[in-house]
Amino acid sequence: MKYSPVARIKLGGLFLAAIALLTGLSFSSVEAQQGSGQALEIAPPVLNLSGDPGETVRSEIILRDVSDSPLIVTNQINDFVADGEDGTPRILLDTTEESPFSMRSWFDPISELTLQPRTLTRLPVVVNIPANASPGGYFSVVRFTGTAPDVSGNGVGLSASIGALVFVNVNGDAKEEVSVEEFYTSIGDKRTNLFQAAPVDFNVRLNNTGNTYEQPTGQILVTDMFGNTVATVNVNLPPRNVLPSSIRKFEAPLDSSVIGNKILFGLYTADLTVTYGSNDQQVTQRVTFWVIPYTLIAIIVGVLIIGFFVFRTMIRRYNQHIIKQASKQKRK
Repeated sequence: MKYSPVARIKLGGLFLAAIALLTGLSFSSVEAQQGSGQALEIAPPVLNLSGDPGETVRSEIILRDVSDSPLIVTNQINDFVADGEDGTPRILLDTTEESPFSMRSWFDPISELTLQPRTLTRLPVVVNIPANASPGGYFSVVRFTGTAPDVSGNGVGLSASIGALVFVNVNGDAKEEVSVEEFYTSIGDKRTNLFQAAPVDFNVRLNNTGNTYEQPTGQILVTDMFGNTVATVNVNLPPRNVLPSSIRKFEAPLDSSVIGNKILFGLYTADLTVTYGSNDQQVTQRVTFWVIPYTLIAIIVGVLIIGFFVFRTMIRRYNQHIIKQASKQKRK
């Protein structure tokens, strides 16, 4: 199995937020710790597993010490829930607080180990699904903390920490239900149905009311006032999870990468179709919006009005000039 580092202490996006929550450190503290030579890599950062009630599911996590000295690595398993609608997980560090989709007690213990610099270590991950587990999705996070041997146990210094999210789908007749909580257009954070030009931001809020995590994907078909297809915009590609009992927001722009050099003008209709679940269930919703370059139109109208009055003044002066010339000819 070829190793490719896919996550480390210095990360961006979703997993960087997860690391900060896992360690309880600010990003600057994590950066400082890495600068001192302690850092871990983990692969994969997400494990997606499945099995029947009563089955034991096996996988593995690969760790690497990318510092120049050995690290003593300990681990802890925590639950997590969705924190807001952007997909960032909130780690439940308080072990008395348990997610309804917890699988923390399902894991075989993972032993403490010492990692040597620049070497890979494969750790078995064994998940024992209870025989009475209800069908659906369960998830927890396995986090690893690396500490230099000379500071281990004395509380001195900061420790590099990283984790892997583990999802287990228990086979059976799970409740799969996703609805479109909201579908609207905006300019950045400002909701509106009136635009002067592209880009148009589509916002899709999906509500997972089932008992398993879902990876819904969708398309937005944009047509003009004559029914002609203007563009098709993808939603949640590549697929990301929507946790049960949570809402996740996805943004999809209608911009030059989708419409090319087309100039939008008039009334448009956007039809959203979202597909989810093992049986490819679908939910739909529609929104309409206008694209009218009203600032440009106002400028053009203003120029025309000014031009009209200038032209009328010039004609009036020209007529006055002709009348004066005719009067002079009569006097002669």
